[in-house]
Amino acid sequence: MVLGFEIALILLSLIMILLVLLHKGKGGGLSDMFGGGASSTGGGSAVAERNLDRITVIVGTAWFACIVVLGLLLKNN
Repeated sequence: MVLGFEIALILLSLIMILLVLLHKGKGGGLSDMFGGGASSTGGGSAVAERNLDRITVIVGTAWFACIVVLGLLLKNN
C-alpha cells in the first residue's frame, strides 16, 4: 500500500511540475529580464487558463492528500 502511494506521489509531482510550467507568467520575474515580458502580453484563452488553474488545484490537492496519507502510513509502521 505504501508503494502505491509512493508511486502516485512521484507521478503527481511530475504532473504538478508540468502544470506549473504551462502557466503563463505574470511578469516581474526572471523572464522579463531576458525579454520574455514583451511576448507575454498577447494570446491565450481565458477559458483555457481557468481550466489549467482548476486542474492544477485538483492535482495539488491530490498531491497534498497523498503526502498526508503516506505520512500517516509510515508513522504507524
